[in-house]
This record gives sequence, structure tokens and C-alpha cells, in this order.
Amino acid sequence: MKHGKKYNESVKKIDNNKIYDTKEAFDLVLESAKAKFDETIELHVRLGVDSRHADQQVRGAVVLPNGTGKKIKVLVFCKEDKFEQAKAAGADYVGGEELAAKIQNENFFDFDVVIASPDMMTVVGRLGKVLGPKGLMPNPKAGTVSPDVAKAVTEVKAGKIEYRLDKTNIIHCPIGKASFGADKLIENFDTLMSAVANARPSAAKGQYIKSCVVTSTMGPGIKVSTTKYSV
Repeated sequence: MKHGKKYNESVKKIDNNKIYDTKEAFDLVLESAKAKFDETIELHVRLGVDSRHADQQVRGAVVLPNGTGKKIKVLVFCKEDKFEQAKAAGADYVGGEELAAKIQNENFFDFDVVIASPDMMTVVGRLGKVLGPKGLMPNPKAGTVSPDVAKAVTEVKAGKIEYRLDKTNIIHCPIGKASFGADKLIENFDTLMSAVANARPSAAKGQYIKSCVVTSTMGPGIKVSTTKYSV
């Protein structure tokens, strides 16, 4: 893959064989975020588990203290008596059967997160084939299936993100924007890494956190020390 001049300049400043301490890593990643837009800073964490086994799954949610910098659109499935609560909390779309039909029949996906009350999961369950592949299916572990939909909406709008393993045993998460500056990004990084460390499955053997890489949207990856989170 051919990279641009700015990317290549950034690569020269990074030692791929070195694992940087947190402050140095984030200073470098911000230095490499040279695009004309506010680049997203992403975290990629490789874990020493096997996601093919149910007892080694790692999944959860955490509220980042400084949010992600992205405006999140939230869709809520709930009974009519909770419509106003959900809207007041900031939900962008609230409904029931009619919303499910719109998703199924009109290919409606103008939202980033789906929240559902437990009594609506029979309706939402029918959407599994379309929501699942997009990572939008509500899940109790992620806090997106909740009897208190207003609280769930408030948390998502405040910067709550879901983390989970992909098929290669890596967690990919946005932790903010370049404009946040190093201190706020490090706060978000610490919050997410602590949550991942605490979510270690009892079935996991050996080294749990194998490696951690931080990168900007257009920049190269930088290895970050995870010694602090070793469990």
C-alpha cells in the first residue's frame, strides 16, 4: 500500500521495535495526526484469549471521561409509556414495531447505537440478521438492554463505548479526537484499558494483554506499554 508524504514522515520518527510509555506514545500519535480534519485516535488491543470459546469472550462497556468527540445518534425501542423519558434523555429515534418495520423494509440505519427495554427484545430479536452484522444488536453486557432506557441513553451520549473482541482476538475502539490533546486522551485510554483488564475471563491462561497499539485515522501505529494493566 502506498502512503503519502506526511505518513512517511511520521513513520521515520517511530521505532517499530520499541514499546513506548503512555505519554510518549500519545505525544507521537498527535504529532502524526496531520490531516486537515480532526482525526480520530483509535486503540487496538490484542488479547491472549480465544474468542471461539464462549468462556473466553471479552465484551463490555465503559463511559470515557472525556467522551469520543463524535456525536452519537441513538435509537430506542421501548413501550409508549417510556417514549418521553427516552426523548428527554436525548434519544434521536424512539418507537416500537413501526421502527422495526422501517429498519427491515426501508433499510433505515441513520443511527449509531440501539438501546432496548427488555420487554421489547421479542421485536428487536427479529432484526438480529440486519443489526447483528453491523454490531448494532442491543446486549445486556454492553448496557444497551436496560429497563431504564433514559439512563442508558444519557450514558451513551456522555461517551459510553462498547468494547469487544473481533475474530482475531483484538479489541478496536475510538478513544477520542486529536483535538482533545494528550492529557484527555490518556484519561480515556486509562479508563478503557482498566475496564478491559478487569474483564479478564477466568478461563484465560497465560499473558492476557499481549499488545496495545494507538493510532490516528491517517497515521501509523505506535506500540504502548501495558505493564500497568497486567493482571
